[in-house]
Formats: sequence, C-alpha cells, structure tokens
Amino acid sequence: MSFQTETHDNFDFLADALFAELLAGEELNLSLSAEHQDYVRFNNSKVRQATAVWQNNLTLILQHAGRKTAATFDLSGNQHQNLQMLRSILRHARQELRELPEDPYLAPMQNHGRSENNSLGQLPTTADVVACIAEHTAGTGFTGLFAAGPQIRAARNSTGLDHWFSTESFFMDYSLFTTNAAGEAKAVKNLYADRAWNQQGFLKSLQDNKQHLDLLQGPSLSMTPGSYRVYLAPAAVTELINMFSWGAVSFYAWKNGNCALHELISGAKSLSAKFNLKENFKLALTPLFNSLGELPPSELSIIEQGQLKNLLISSRSAQEYTAISNAAEAGGGSNEYLRSVVLEPGNLPENQVLENLHTGLYISNLHYLNWSDMQNARITGMTRYACFRVENGKIIAPIKDLRFDDSLYSLFGSALEALTRESYVSPAIDTYHIRALGGCKTPGALVDAMRFTL
Repeated sequence: MSFQTETHDNFDFLADALFAELLAGEELNLSLSAEHQDYVRFNNSKVRQATAVWQNNLTLILQHAGRKTAATFDLSGNQHQNLQMLRSILRHARQELRELPEDPYLAPMQNHGRSENNSLGQLPTTADVVACIAEHTAGTGFTGLFAAGPQIRAARNSTGLDHWFSTESFFMDYSLFTTNAAGEAKAVKNLYADRAWNQQGFLKSLQDNKQHLDLLQGPSLSMTPGSYRVYLAPAAVTELINMFSWGAVSFYAWKNGNCALHELISGAKSLSAKFNLKENFKLALTPLFNSLGELPPSELSIIEQGQLKNLLISSRSAQEYTAISNAAEAGGGSNEYLRSVVLEPGNLPENQVLENLHTGLYISNLHYLNWSDMQNARITGMTRYACFRVENGKIIAPIKDLRFDDSLYSLFGSALEALTRESYVSPAIDTYHIRALGGCKTPGALVDAMRFTL
C-alpha cells in the first residue's frame, strides 16, 4: 500500500470516528499535513547527512457556542492508538472551551464541498542522485540540499467538507563555490525542482552555473553607495515578491494600520502599468483549499497594471470587518499571505538583458530582506552570490556585497523599465517543520535606478 493510500485511509478512519462522537452544537475541523521524504545534504560534493522522514501532522479545531480551541500533534503508526489520543484531546478541548470567552469574530464552519487531487511524479532514487553529484560536481565545492517524495494536505469538517491533495516532487537547492584571484570566497546559487527528474536537464543547469563560476574568478569591485541601473534576475525578483506576503496585500494588516501598500490601496500611489500580480493555483504548487478547507478562486488578480484589484481576505477578517472573504490563508498575527503567486512577464527577451542594461549591476540573488520603513513600502536587504558590474553590455567583474534600501513604489513602480519575456517557477523550499508547499513564478526585472546604501 502506498504512503498516500495508507495516509488517506487512516485520516478518513480518524475523522469518521471523531465526527460520530460530537455533541449537539459542536463543530470539528481536522487538517492534515503529511510527507514521506528523503533528505540528503551535500557539502563539497559529498554526502554529509541523509535521512528519510515519514510524518503525519494533524490539527484539530473544535468550535461550540461561539468559542474555539485548537490542538496539533503528530500521528503515530498505530491507528487505534491515534484514535485514543484524539479522543483524549477532544475531551480536553471541551473542557477548555468552557473556560474561554466568546469569540465575536468566529466564523462558523461550512461545507465547501469535496475534492481529491493526486499528482504522481517520476522521482529519482537517492542513490542515483548521489552518484550524479559525485560524478559531475567534483571541483565545484557543490553544497546543497536534496528533498524528494510525496506531500499531502487534507481537510475535513463535521459539516461534510472533504478535500484531499497529494503531490510528488523534488528540489535540489545548491551552490557552487570557488576562491577567486584575490582570495575571496565566491558562489553561484541555483534551484532545480520538478515532478520528474531529468538528469540531462540538471546537468545543463549545472554547466550554466559553472560558466557563471568562471566569471567570478577575477577580483571583486567595491561599489560606492548610490543609485545604479540594475537587472534583477528572477531569483532576486522572487525575494522581493515574497515581501508582499508580509502584510502588504493583507486585508487584516490594512485594517490594523500595518500594511506596507496602504498608499496603493488608498489610490495615493501606484505601481508601474507593467506590474501585474495575481494568485494562481493553476500552478499546482499547493492545494486550492486552505487549512480550513475553504476554496478561493483558482485565479485572483491582486494588482493589475499597477493598480490594486483585490486584497487577501480570510473568513475571520471578513467576519470581523463585515467584508466578503476570498478564502485567503491567515498566518501569524492573522495576516493573510500569498500561497501561489505569479508576476506576469513582460516583453524583454532574456538574451537581450545585458544589452538593455548597458551599464549597471547584474543582481542574481538577494537575501536578508525586511521592511526598513513599512509605511512607505521601503525594503532593505543584501545582494548575494553571483552579482556583477556590467559596462557597455558586457560583464566586467564581480562586485562585493551591497546593502540596498528602496521602495516598492520605485522598484516596481517609477523605476521599473521592463520585465523579461521568460519567467520561472520557484517552489517553496522551507523544511523547518515539514516540507513546504506553494511558491511563485517570476520574470527578471530591468530597473532604471536601485538605491544602495552600504
């Protein structure tokens, strides 16, 4: 029996048993996150850590008389032991509800239908991946993390809602390292991910990275602080787009005065007409349903031609502020966030990027991003990995790391000159508790001026 089939059977067994034991007026939601993953960590082309993780994480939400409580625990491999544990948790939840005050913004559970989506992949064996790395990455300082296997999300509630999603995929998040002529440590970073392993495709990606590594051999230039014309590669654009999930397009954050794009919402400012952002679950990176089993639109325009079209609104925010929910997922602090986001591409051919940049900076990656001035949508962060000085359309030298501090209203507004015709999917690769789902699809961006401070 496959991991997916066994997990599905166990989840249904537990859900059916608990729903049958509910008392009058009680509502119960069960949300499952599960994985069976191989994880391999490489350092200098050698395996440094290898493990297999089989876990099933269940969240129980009990609602009654305007009150709500939740509990999360990991299921064991014993079905009846799990049921006894859940019964104990349910009894404790009932006792806890008696002590809690009423929640005026509690949304009642609803039946949002049934669905089942299973996407099988063609995954490599761990042995094949290790052999490939050993054979083809010698001398590159190859360091990274490989993860592969099935992932599951499921939600059921006592009103009849029943949604199931499983997928099989892998990612190889890696860097190649070198020491240049000046004795500086330099690196090129890449992410290779898909549902089907293509070794030739991986090796081509690896070869392209080796060519970038060769460009890092010369001594790095120190750039003085100031504004530079830049090309932001798709990986760098992805880091900036991820900041939109830090309250920038959250209805709850806007209502609480913590929304970075409040001037866009009010109409006081706009982004470039070239900027079109939407939530698009057709990428199939994550289930359409959220953790409560609610179903958002399969596509939802967030920003269209630089103007706000929709904010993300969870059912709780809708209840609190008398709005219409679009079934957004709410994270910490109740801020809604993007789960499967697409920045629409533009018309600039990727092979003409250096020519159109002419003179400026090629920025491959950004990291350590944070708001420096949230109320004005200002972001700070650092350049990282293979970033270069470009003159007259030619790469002349790598650059030392720079700190930037600039506003989204400039980077994706007045200074946005073009977006590339090609765009790339970057799946989420977080593995802190369980391998994440979701991600984004972004093009590269040509920006007329980006402000660097250090």
